[in-house]
Amino acid sequence: MNTETMNISTVGLSDLQTPVQVRQRGGGLQHTIATISMHAELREGAGTDYVDHARVLIGESLDNISIQSFRELLPRLQEELCARSVRLSMEFPWFIDKQAPVTGTHSLMDYKVSFSGGIGEDSGFILGVTVPVTTLCPCSKEISDAGAHNQRAEVKLNVRFKKFIWAEELIELVEACGSCELYSLLKRPDEKYVTERAYNNPMFVEDVVRKVAETALRHEEITWFTASAESFESIHNHSAYAYVESDDL
Repeated sequence: MNTETMNISTVGLSDLQTPVQVRQRGGGLQHTIATISMHAELREGAGTDYVDHARVLIGESLDNISIQSFRELLPRLQEELCARSVRLSMEFPWFIDKQAPVTGTHSLMDYKVSFSGGIGEDSGFILGVTVPVTTLCPCSKEISDAGAHNQRAEVKLNVRFKKFIWAEELIELVEACGSCELYSLLKRPDEKYVTERAYNNPMFVEDVVRKVAETALRHEEITWFTASAESFESIHNHSAYAYVESDDL
């Protein structure tokens, strides 16, 4: 068999790391580093050099990324690659200037944001955020004479939506659903506030996911979502985990 004439059905890029500039809610562009993956299901008889061509097309958009420009890139990739369908995803760290709850001290808090979109046989766009929060164990608080064990948890929320939603909006939605939100820099009065707020708001990992789901269900623009939480337990050698999808509710 002549392998040079063999039909290749799927091509793509995997884990391409590159500097990007992403539009942020407060205006302007944030410089960050994205990890990009793409795969295309090709039509029979399509040409060659797909990967290099896709890399060039993606690279042309990296200096001004937004949900809109990301979506507009999909039909270009489909047309230029002669593909039946294209799925493109990118994940990047996202920094937000946060003020400590009592002293107002400024610091940058980092999160993860992801764009994932498809066109053709694999259509649709998903916006995702990964947000750290604090959880405090309700049963530990109930049975202990003093104190209760707490831990950091990681909450992931992926959504489809009708109208535009900023990633920052989803981050704020999730942060309101833990025992307490996290901060990069805290003075002593802030530490007191965070510790006492978590103690007065105990939550199992299941409680966090339920609250995220309830809030997402009430959101006027969100049409579908998945929510998960993983709690990195401080007194166990395992994590606790919970997950829910809107289609199952």
